[in-house]
Amino acid sequence: MAFEKEKFWEDVKAAETIGIAGHIRPDGDCVGSTLGLYCYIRDNFGKEPEVFLEEVPKAFEFIEGADRVVTGYPNREPMDLFIALDCGDEGRLGKAMEYAKSAKKAYCIDHHATSSGFMENNLVIPDSAATAQILYTLFEDDKIGKGAAEALYLGIVHDTGVFKHSCTTRETMEIAGALLDHGVSSSRIIDGTFYEKTYLQNQILGRCLMESILCLDGKVIFSSIDRKIINLYGLGPADTEGIIDQLRVTKGVEVAILIRELTPRSWRVSMRSCEIVDVSKICAMFGGGGHVRAAGATMSGSRRDVINNLTTEIEKQLEAWKKDRAED
Repeated sequence: MAFEKEKFWEDVKAAETIGIAGHIRPDGDCVGSTLGLYCYIRDNFGKEPEVFLEEVPKAFEFIEGADRVVTGYPNREPMDLFIALDCGDEGRLGKAMEYAKSAKKAYCIDHHATSSGFMENNLVIPDSAATAQILYTLFEDDKIGKGAAEALYLGIVHDTGVFKHSCTTRETMEIAGALLDHGVSSSRIIDGTFYEKTYLQNQILGRCLMESILCLDGKVIFSSIDRKIINLYGLGPADTEGIIDQLRVTKGVEVAILIRELTPRSWRVSMRSCEIVDVSKICAMFGGGGHVRAAGATMSGSRRDVINNLTTEIEKQLEAWKKDRAED
């Protein structure tokens, strides 16, 4: 069903119980989007939506509403309205999908090119830099409070890599500027949640860089974190944030790959590219998805199997690109 902005806000206004959820392993855009929408509805409709996330990373705990997040996915009565944010498919929504199935009305607002449009009502804009950016276009600027503004700014900052990724557009920058007018501290959000690292994060970053390997004539760099290292350092998912981005900026590299072992022979894959390779297509082949320049998947096999499968697909795209340039 096509998304209608006016109908969406009518449904928000009519609902007595509202649930908001983001994807598993929440990142900045996921947390920013869910809490941004929470604050906006609370401030303008006098309602208290429930926000469901697996966790709120410590770096994001200062965002207004973070202390209200429900992380246990408890059994509850069906909600009048359920809104999924920054989710491309049912699997990414995790246990919160049960709330969506039982809700009287369900919406999905997302910006992933691989989004399946799995809800009753879907608003998917792949050209948008972040789901937080889409939400801003649904909000009335003069009704955005500081809490909602900070949350949306967080989402935009993280999904654009502090406005460096190719998804950043003029509209992205204009929206970010408008959010600053609501009292957002740019330095607090950028330094505090993007650049600032704990000692443990710096340790594991250094290790990943030291043990990284170049292949495909220096066009690909990869590093891995196995269970032995995870247990040795006591790592959580948030402790590996930023490693893939540091790998990507290695001179001459087109694609960066970071794999983290979840269970024996099961790996969480993160991929980033610079200008040529569409990593979302590669990740989609292995049951994942994401953006053209940033995507992920979960893959099975040995470390060698995973890297070989990924680099084979990367090489195909690089060869096709070379062929197209030669023909031009």
